[in-house]
Amino acid sequence: MYQHEVLIIFTKNPTLGKVKTRLAKTIGAEKALEVYHQLLQLTQKKTVDLPYSIIVYYDNFIDENDLWLNSSYAKKLQKKGDLGEKMQDAFENAFHNKATKVVIIGSDCPEITPEILTEAFDSLDKYDTVIGPANDGGYYLLGMKELITNVFKDKNWSTATVKNDTVNDLKNLDKTIYLLPELTDIDTEEDLQNFKNILS
Repeated sequence: MYQHEVLIIFTKNPTLGKVKTRLAKTIGAEKALEVYHQLLQLTQKKTVDLPYSIIVYYDNFIDENDLWLNSSYAKKLQKKGDLGEKMQDAFENAFHNKATKVVIIGSDCPEITPEILTEAFDSLDKYDTVIGPANDGGYYLLGMKELITNVFKDKNWSTATVKNDTVNDLKNLDKTIYLLPELTDIDTEEDLQNFKNILS
């Protein structure tokens, strides 16, 4: 196990009406919740055997008896605030605990693979940061080997400008960036149609 290489997974507690709200507007809250459960299961399946320290950050409460097995995943609660504040806090905690590489993902990217996650960690041997761009203008993965707080500030989260704004921040700081393949997050019914073969 690479104890100093930390994978952070941001997740929402799967609660009716609280997850995949954009998707729920067209397919209904119950179906959206079902999709979110499938996405959680996919993310768990693709990360459980990775050789990193893995921490699941919940948005509401820590669930000790869910699919994130306590033997494989540490569990923490997200800080209150916007997404940037939540992520900065998670990165700060990891680096405070002597992490040398920290990578964060969400739980709504069905295309992510163990190979992509391994590529992300390996890229940090040569690059300051790594970004997995999402096709909606955001990102599905962010990694760094030291805390860079600028990337968490002054962003319009969940909009099409997030990835480019983050890249600009890093370039202004003369930080090198490794870009992973562009993937799709499941946010809309159109996204869902494209992944019916994965989400059954």
